[in-house]
Amino acid sequence: MPTLAEIKRAPSSTGILDIIANRWSPRAFTGQPVSTEDLHKIFAAASWAASSTNEQPWRFLFGRNGDPTYGKILDSMAEANQTWARHAPVLLLSVGKSTFSPGPYTGQHNPYALHDTGAASAFLALQTSALGLYAHGVGGFDRDKARAHFDIPADFEIGACWAIGYLGDPDALPERLRQRELAARSRKPLDEFVFAEWEVPAKL
Repeated sequence: MPTLAEIKRAPSSTGILDIIANRWSPRAFTGQPVSTEDLHKIFAAASWAASSTNEQPWRFLFGRNGDPTYGKILDSMAEANQTWARHAPVLLLSVGKSTFSPGPYTGQHNPYALHDTGAASAFLALQTSALGLYAHGVGGFDRDKARAHFDIPADFEIGACWAIGYLGDPDALPERLRQRELAARSRKPLDEFVFAEWEVPAKL
């Protein structure tokens, strides 16, 4: 009987790094707290993502379970996501500053803000995995509510919510989510997104 880790692992035939192959997004979390030391490592990893002109436009609103920040992020989520996310010990909200800071492009629109925030989020998720933790990015939330909860300025674009914690028991989830938790992962073949011309697969 394969373990959950084996079911979720990317196929070895891909040849990708273990840290990437083993990363996945669970919905079942335990309530075990995440240490301050690990949180420092997770956010430090995010800080080393590449960004346009080294702008580092990302911001992460962070809350531990029981904090006001945690409650605001949870309240912003769709009800279906609240049912499982409320058990994660850490919730985040990512945002990206859409105008450049003082420098050669002061005040100009930064079209890469969310792209770079996504890159930082990917580093964050991989570092989380390396520490034996799990991160689940959440798109199902009310951006207007999140902006109002935190008085987020207009020149910041809202990215995603994140739940971080230790892997819990899939049997604690509602049946529909439990089935998704236990299902193998899949990805599009490379010829569906690596092109030489528009919609013409590249020959790798």
